Amino acid sequence: MSDAARRTPTPGPIVAFFDVDNTLMRGASVFYVGREAWRRRLISFRDIAVFAWHQFRFLAVGENRQHLAHAKERALGLVGGHTEEALVMLANDIYEKDILPNLWPETVALTREHLAQGHEVWLITATPEIVAQVIAERLGLTGALGTKVQALEGVFTGELDGPVLHGDEKATVARLFADQKRADLAQCWAYSDSSNDIPLLTMVGNRVVVNPDAKLLAHANTHGWRVLPLKRSSITDARKQVKRERKAG
Repeated sequence: MSDAARRTPTPGPIVAFFDVDNTLMRGASVFYVGREAWRRRLISFRDIAVFAWHQFRFLAVGENRQHLAHAKERALGLVGGHTEEALVMLANDIYEKDILPNLWPETVALTREHLAQGHEVWLITATPEIVAQVIAERLGLTGALGTKVQALEGVFTGELDGPVLHGDEKATVARLFADQKRADLAQCWAYSDSSNDIPLLTMVGNRVVVNPDAKLLAHANTHGWRVLPLKRSSITDARKQVKRERKAG
């Protein structure tokens, strides 16, 4: 091997980042964390009523930054005092009872297409990372990036270990992650339904807005981004686009 070859860094993987809430699944995953906590009598009926209200608003009108942040803070607080093993068990129960029935099969099919093309597929979400990791594992994806919760001696405190992975923070974490993997962002992909993810979508070379809220749809139309309504013909076109980009690379 020549000296030049030894000095040439190995190119990193192509990464496809998928938002979770209303992109991979219908509704807000954090709501299901709250509902399972109520099933286990970890929270009161009043608490689950608050979660239900946020879920209703999310399905009806999309993300509201203040309401979503409040719901996520409540959900993160629920993990306080529980071990990682217990939370993994809870997350698996949530997956079976609540997340699996609410997955968008079309978006899941796109994750499969990326994997088939040799891409890494990472969930990126404000949901607690331990929950996101279970979703990724159960779907056979590469991994998950989520909001981290502080743990002391294997027990979660309920406090955040860093910021909620939302908006600009999500884009910052994705950029650092791509740098660590030597991934060329111009070759990477991102999928989201929310205008809060415009920073994430903007930084990659291939962005697809899925079932977008009104603000994101307007932004996508202005900038010529691909819009993916959840219907069979659009999914077929999107899968073909993944293959075309693979051949072009």
